[in-house]
Amino acid sequence: MRHSLVAAAATVAFLLGGAANQAYAERQPRMRDALAHLETALSDLRAANSDKGGHRVKAIQLTEQAIAAVRDGIQFDNRH
Repeated sequence: MRHSLVAAAATVAFLLGGAANQAYAERQPRMRDALAHLETALSDLRAANSDKGGHRVKAIQLTEQAIAAVRDGIQFDNRH
C-alpha cells in the first residue's frame, strides 16, 4: 500500500510539474522563437567562410548582443 501511495504521489508531482513547465514555456513563445532564430543566425554567421569586409564580424557581435538582450528580456518578464 505504501508503495502505491508513493507511486501515486510521484505521478501527481510529475504531472503538475509538467503542467507548470508547459505554462512557463508558453509565457513567452515569441521571445523564445526569436531567441532560436537568433541562435541559428549566429551559427550561420560563424560558419560563413570569409569576413565580408568586416561586416560578418560586426553582424556576429550584434547578433550576440541581440541574443543577450532577448535572454535578459525573458528573465525580466519571468521575474515580474
